[in-house]
Amino acid sequence: MSSATQQHQAAERGGGFDEIVQAMATPEFRQDPYPLYARMRREHPVYRSARGIWYLTRYADVEAALSNPRLSNDRERMTRALGAQQGAMQRLSRLTRRLGRVMTNTDPPDHTRLRKLVNKAFTARQVQSLRPRIQMIVDGLLDSALAAGRSMDLIAAFASPLPVTVICELFGIPDHDRARVTVWFRQLVGSTEGFERVELAVEQFEDYLAGLIRRRREEPADDIISGLVTVQERGDQLTDDELLSTCFVLITAGDVTTTNLIGNGMLALLRHPDQLRRLRQDPTLIRLAVEELMRYDTPSQMVIRVVAQPTEIGGQTLDEGDLVYLVLAATNRDPNRFADPDRLDLTRADNRHLSFGNGPHFCLGAPLTRLEAQVAIDALVQRLPALRLDTPTVAWQPNPMQRGPARLPLAY
Repeated sequence: MSSATQQHQAAERGGGFDEIVQAMATPEFRQDPYPLYARMRREHPVYRSARGIWYLTRYADVEAALSNPRLSNDRERMTRALGAQQGAMQRLSRLTRRLGRVMTNTDPPDHTRLRKLVNKAFTARQVQSLRPRIQMIVDGLLDSALAAGRSMDLIAAFASPLPVTVICELFGIPDHDRARVTVWFRQLVGSTEGFERVELAVEQFEDYLAGLIRRRREEPADDIISGLVTVQERGDQLTDDELLSTCFVLITAGDVTTTNLIGNGMLALLRHPDQLRRLRQDPTLIRLAVEELMRYDTPSQMVIRVVAQPTEIGGQTLDEGDLVYLVLAATNRDPNRFADPDRLDLTRADNRHLSFGNGPHFCLGAPLTRLEAQVAIDALVQRLPALRLDTPTVAWQPNPMQRGPARLPLAY
């Protein structure tokens, strides 16, 4: 029985569309969420669930919503809405206060000011200058995998350590500290030990970063932390708390997205051997290929906004305080925007997907994620000509907001 059929039957047993929303927690959905997204987009593109959460699944609606000033990304406002939904106000408030007001958690004008300051330190030139070093890291990871045998778990051996290593170098985290930093990363994005463990990891990591910032004030280096310190010392309005919180968010934000893009992308190529063969024969396709892989199986499946002022979307009125889930993965398969959207086509040229968002909160780390994926996938495809999937089923991470394999055994 197909996953689409199982999801449809689950919905019919429940007698309503809310049962389809509940299907997001099922193993079938984790294996293949796109049939469910197609039904949502087709039958209820702007839907309010029984819990009061709105789901937007059409490309046009989500593209507009991402730039709609009435839909807020302010973390304090969102915490209040999430607390009302989940009864977790106190815990979420503690974590929000600790993370502080950074650009990813604010609306204009605070967001505009913070992003302008961060852009001075996190430049496109600095990202592109990393290409030779990223290539060395990728080659080293593949050399180690080949030396260890004829198989590997792509996630543990390659896709996960790559972005952590790159981020550590970009921020000047010393080699002897990277094992500790890696543990904190894993606890922050995949902890199964409860909220208290996540909060402790945040506390430990921020204490570590505060010490690193103090050292950079005394001994500046060629890294992003030094750049942010310089921006602050020029008299720009970046407070000590904002500096610390900005470093924390920038360091942790790109890790899981890059890992999932590499994992999802390689799985898609292995399941579409004609496209894998095409990329192997024409390596110049790698930039188009990464954009298509990002569209086809989106790492960040959805993002959350909260209604700051009543607004109308798709003929529905959204009230102040309502939570809104913008389902990016559904928009990337919208047939009103993409021709034959369920087909993987590495030569797709008109490919303005929403995987990195849109509008003022467009992902600052998009250039780095793209660069890492281009170098990594190109190396895997070209250096491992006999690469194949070494498992009948794929184990997926449980978080419905993010999509990526928990493990991906490959043989070569």
